Amino acid sequence: MRVIVIGAGVAGLALARGLLAAGHEAEVYEEAPELRTAGGSVSLWPGSTAILEELKADHAGVGRRLETLESWGSDGRRLLTVDLTVPERRYGHPVVHVARRELVELLSDGVPVTYGVRAEQVVPERAEARLSDGRTVRGDVLVGADGRRSVVREALWGEDRAKLSGWVTWQGFTTIPTALTEDHRAVMIAGRQGLCGLIPAGRGRLLWWFDVKAAPGGPFWADDPHVVERLRERFRGWADPVPGILDTITDIDFFPHHKQPIPEVWGKGPTTLAGDSAHTMPPTMAQGANQALEDAWLLARSLGDLRAYERARSRVVRRPARMAGTELTDRQGPIVRLIPDGLATTVYASMLRRYSTYLLTAS
Repeated sequence: MRVIVIGAGVAGLALARGLLAAGHEAEVYEEAPELRTAGGSVSLWPGSTAILEELKADHAGVGRRLETLESWGSDGRRLLTVDLTVPERRYGHPVVHVARRELVELLSDGVPVTYGVRAEQVVPERAEARLSDGRTVRGDVLVGADGRRSVVREALWGEDRAKLSGWVTWQGFTTIPTALTEDHRAVMIAGRQGLCGLIPAGRGRLLWWFDVKAAPGGPFWADDPHVVERLRERFRGWADPVPGILDTITDIDFFPHHKQPIPEVWGKGPTTLAGDSAHTMPPTMAQGANQALEDAWLLARSLGDLRAYERARSRVVRRPARMAGTELTDRQGPIVRLIPDGLATTVYASMLRRYSTYLLTAS
């Protein structure tokens, strides 16, 4: 089949890679002038690292394998530890944290992409898109993998159904050495002021992020000129290495948290969706890139029945989307210390399977 893919993010590139490997034609069109490498880093759970292996996107030389996920209080006390080697052994694939730049570079290798063209009008019933360079392209299937502001989704669903959750993320990398930079631990530090996350991303980088409540026009929003000073004041006195990271912030990225209802059917006729265009969710469960890879893996095998693909994926992706929409991770408190580490590990490993079409199918 000839498949038109709008968007060259994680979902679009992984889909095109899978389609080409299966003998289909894949044409990818991307609005950005070059590969979109901006952003921080992402945690890839066992289902996703398995999918990367199937796509022959070798992640062995990038990122950092994670062995534990820890919750701390703002005073540095460890409250809870999830052993990530348990799902690694159970499912046969590791948990890896990798810079988004390196992930899209892996996925883009060998995939033909036309950059600098935007889909301006989409006719779902004909798998047709009119591009900003004046061309009209048509395929046997058209896939909108063009993110939260998807033009393809607008043609299918109408108005944007995503809503702000009331939380935002400010994030960046530090290369200043810390006790976590060369370790295999992901740490979330929670307090009444918000949440700080710290995860090693390989090559001497540590991803940090701060989740706080914010609304348009107020403090901590995108156009706040004093956001760095506000973060330093808000998280002053927290355990190491938070103060040192706050003191050295230079580059910082802003991400508002959105959530949207996920219908059972996403598309119409020969047109469907993949990735954030279908299921935008807050980043608190670290599922955005994972669900994009899951979409790509199943869709490459389901071109003959797009509605079956959508129903199968909606059943699974609703689970992490609903959990992320509660912002439970950002709201966690000292009560987590009452949960035994072994129980938390068992529940987390089972949850990762329930969040993965690949793992559910493989078992």
